[in-house]
Formats: sequence, C-alpha cells, structure tokens
Amino acid sequence: MNNNIQLGERKFIIGGFFFLVALIYICRLFYIQIVDDRYLLAAQNNALRRQTEYPVRGFIFDRNGKLLVYNEPSYDLMVIPRETKGCDTLSLCDVLQITKAEYLKRMKRACQAPNSPRKQSVFEKQMSAATYAALQEKIYRFKGFFVQKRTVRKYPRPIAAHLLGYVGEVSKEKAEKDPYYHEGDYIGITGIERSYEEALRGQKGVQIALTDVHNRTIGRYMDGRYDTLAISGKPLYCTIDMTLQEYGEKLMQGKKGAVVALEPSTGEILALISSPGYDPNLLVGGKERARNFTVLYHDSTLPLFNRALQAMYPPGSTFKLIDALIAQHDGVIGRHTSFPCARGYPPMGGKPKCHPHAPVDLVGSVAQSCNSYYSYVFREITDQKKYPKFIDGYNHWRDMVMTFGPGTHLGTDLPYDKPGNVPSVEYYNKVFGKNGWRSNTIVSLGIGQAELLLVPLQMANVVATIANKGYYYVPHCIKGVGSEKTVDPKFKQKHFVGVQNPECYTNVIDGMQLCFDGGTAYAERIPGIVACGKTGTAENPHGKSHAVFMAFAPRDNPKIVIACLVENAGWGGVWSAPVVSLMMEKYLTGKVTRQAEEKRIMAADLIHGKNLLSTEFH
Repeated sequence: MNNNIQLGERKFIIGGFFFLVALIYICRLFYIQIVDDRYLLAAQNNALRRQTEYPVRGFIFDRNGKLLVYNEPSYDLMVIPRETKGCDTLSLCDVLQITKAEYLKRMKRACQAPNSPRKQSVFEKQMSAATYAALQEKIYRFKGFFVQKRTVRKYPRPIAAHLLGYVGEVSKEKAEKDPYYHEGDYIGITGIERSYEEALRGQKGVQIALTDVHNRTIGRYMDGRYDTLAISGKPLYCTIDMTLQEYGEKLMQGKKGAVVALEPSTGEILALISSPGYDPNLLVGGKERARNFTVLYHDSTLPLFNRALQAMYPPGSTFKLIDALIAQHDGVIGRHTSFPCARGYPPMGGKPKCHPHAPVDLVGSVAQSCNSYYSYVFREITDQKKYPKFIDGYNHWRDMVMTFGPGTHLGTDLPYDKPGNVPSVEYYNKVFGKNGWRSNTIVSLGIGQAELLLVPLQMANVVATIANKGYYYVPHCIKGVGSEKTVDPKFKQKHFVGVQNPECYTNVIDGMQLCFDGGTAYAERIPGIVACGKTGTAENPHGKSHAVFMAFAPRDNPKIVIACLVENAGWGGVWSAPVVSLMMEKYLTGKVTRQAEEKRIMAADLIHGKNLLSTEFH
C-alpha cells in the first residue's frame, strides 16, 4: 500500500515538472512574439534595411575663426546583389550613364570577397545632384538598390591644399586592421585630415529603415527606437592665418619652392606653402576626383608633392648662422674676429668662391654672407686641439647642428616630414676612405652645401630658434581640438639647443639686422619695421641655384619668422627675400606699401621662364 502511495506522489511530481516546463516555454514564446519585437525585426529583414549613418566630418577653422573646410551632402548608390531580381537594369544604366558591361562588372565585384551577395556595398560613389534626383524618381524600379547619404569636403578658398590634405577611400589593409572602417569608407589621406583623423571622423550611427514593395523608404522602424545616432567629428582650430596663406600662395604663383611662416613664441605655423599647389576642391567627388588626381599626379611640376615638408635642399648661406653660433659657443671666434677673403677661401685656392667685399668681422660676415669667412669658421670648429682625432671634432660639430633640428624629425603634427641630412662620419669614410678626409675636404658644409640638406620647415625652425635666442617649440598647425580646444602638451614644451649664451645670438642678430639695413637684403627693407634676415644661394647640381631667404620681425619681441626657397631662381635677395619681406609686412601691418615690388613678384613665372616685368627692380 505504501508503494502505491509513493507511486502516486511521483506521478504528480513528474506531471508537475512537465507542466512547469511547458508553462516556461509558453511564457517565453509569448514574450518573444508579443512583448519583445527584436525577433520580429530579424524576421522581417526583407522589409527592413540597416543603413549606416555617417557622421559629419569636423570643420576646420583658421586662427581667426575663418572657415577653411566644411562639408556638403553627397550620395552613394548602394546595392545588395541578392535582392536585385527584377531590377530595371537598362534604365539604371541610363541614369548612371554606364554600359551594361560596366554594370555587370560592378555587380560581380559586389558579390566577391570581402563583399557578399547578402551584404550592401557601394555601386556608384558620390553621385552628382542631377544623378541623385533622376535616381530618386525611379528608385522603385531598381530592386536591391538604395541611396546612402554622406558628406564630402568643401573648401571656400582654393588654398592650403598641402597643409589641409585630402580625404579618400580607406585602403583594404586599413579596413582589415581597424574595425571602425569598412571598404568604401572615407579616411584622411594627407595633411591635417590624416594627422587628426580620429578627431575629425566622429562616430558612425545605424538607422533601420522600413521599405515598401517598390523599394521605397517609408519611414523608420519602430520610430527609430533601435537606431543609434551618428556623432559628428570634432572641429579643429588651425594655427594658420588664412589671409597670410592666400597672400603667400599668390606671391609664389609661377614658382617652384616652399614658404613656411611660424610664430616663434609658440611654434604655431602661420603659413605653409608648397608651390606649385592645387585647388583642394579638385580632389572632391567621384569621377571628377579620379580624373583630377590623375592629371595632378602626372603633372611635371609635381603639384601633389609637399615641398615644405618633403623636399630636401642645401640651405646655402643661411646655414652660416648656425656655424657662427657654434663657433662662438666653442670660443674659437668672437664678435670682432675676422678672416682673409680673396674672392674665395685662400687655403683651397679660392674655393669656395666669394663675391668682392671689404674685410669683415662676425657681424659683417653675416650681413655680407662671406663664404671664405665661414670656411674658416667650419675649420676652426672641427680642428680644435682639444679633440685628439679630427672625426671627434666633426662629430661635435654635427651633434651641435642637430640640436637645431637638421637631420631629425621635428615631431610636427603634419605627416610625411623628411629629416633632412647632416652627413655622418660613416658616410664620409665610405666616400673618402677611413682617415682620408679632413675639414678642408668637406669645407663646403660650412657654407651650407655638399651633402647637407634641410627641408623648409627645418629652415623656419632654425630662424625661430635664433629669434628666441636658444630654444624652439615644435612647429605645429593645430592649436585646438573640439569645443574645449585642447592641444597636445608636447607643443607647449621648450626645446633648448646646444648654444645658450645670449651674447652669441646678439652678435648674429646684429648681422641679420645689418643684412636688411646695408647688406644683401637692403632692397627689401620694410618701412617702419626692424627686421633681421639672411640670404642664401644654394648651389644645385641639377641646374640653376636655388634662392633662399629666412628672416624674423620685428627684432624685439618677434611675431613672425619665415623661410622661403625658390627653386632655380638664383640669388636669394632677388626672389626669396621679396616674398619673405612682403609677407612679413602684410602680416604685421595688414597692408603692403611696396606695390611695385609686389607686382614684380606676382608677375614672374619662373617655371616657364616668363618674367613679365624687366629686372629693373633687382
């Protein structure tokens, strides 16, 4: 009897267990089908479309709040290949102005890895407004196709292309490494657009759209409950002065070369010009961008090449300023030291050559740019008796030079900058053999020639260091990111060079002032402004010499430094010095009083040999 009772109890327990399980399943099904509509969403994929909402890319402003870069709407035609059954192919080809063969080629690409027949991919990039309008009228006939809204960059002024950079499609390799990107996404390729990509790009969102049987979007699923909003990119506040940048580019029209202007007290880049340049609007759009890029890429004047950061030139006589500082620091020369000059360096039979001038001391050597003087200075630095071996003296000179920036990456916030070149002992050992060279063998280094190479950004940094009397801030082009206008702390750090004695700088600066007041840049004096500069003529083994000039103004509490190099232009005082002095006057006073000089520079086309005015202004 007890066994019968126990068996009855077990039946109730087992029955209750199955009832409980059934109840749980019923409740869960009720929740899934009635309460929770996430599964409904998955079941209705044929009527719903997940669209990426691309964020608005951050605007870029100049130092005075003027707009440099903004965005305008753009539209990509997307396709999901497996849903294109019944698409009016011929009509679509007519709207897009493509052939049937091109249509099939694109569809094949949309089905191949990393794309998929089930995944959306770009079919037509950045359609024109007219194409988009025509497409919208007939979209119901194009099964499996829909329009994805984006934005593209726009530039109110056709300037600063090399500094701002451009945006293009992300590479396959980058898309595979970074989960943020998918093939077809846009990314900063050069300039600020590349350096500050993470700040500018923002954050993508997702929008789930309802579509009808005619492939038309009729609204958002559940009123957007499951959508995520895109977050716009952060605005960038640039250090450049739009007015100065534009003026400098006008002065450099018809010339190959570069100009870099800095604010010495902060290291902020006021202007960065590579000439010839191009209108940044040319690299915006779909077919137009590809066509324009091809033209620019094959242009023999290399407009895509950023000469300000990547072109390495001999600095010529402008380099004498560093030698003068190092020699004073070492105690081998002083303010009143003079050396003989017989139209050239006597120990080497008059080579390097020099122009005729009266005997000069240190200050005069800067103003008159004496080659013989700095050949002696170079020898005095490297041949000091305290160094038992010549290579020790040379390495001392090289190490001191590199503290000013040559031969190093300065650490700027612009990409692809070159380090220049200060030749090593190992290099010369290979060229001349170990112990087969001395100071006179490589004496051209003392006047900024031979294998010595600097990029224009480094040239500007050198003169900024002199203006500051012994230190510099890393040159940079962004002074604020986002609403809080934060900036990398490294751009606020002083970098001290190997020469710190203020008297050394005073002697050199006196010579730089005399360069304007009665020396090689006398013709480029700025009315009412005490400026300090140095001319240079950099010998070029491939053709006519380059014209170099760098300067700062005013002498007391300098507000601007500029370095300019004009390729194959000859004397620095004829072409580079006018560009620099006109830009400094424009920046410091807001106007230019020397209209004749301005007209001469703007009218000259040195690339094609068309100096439209005579040389009467030289």
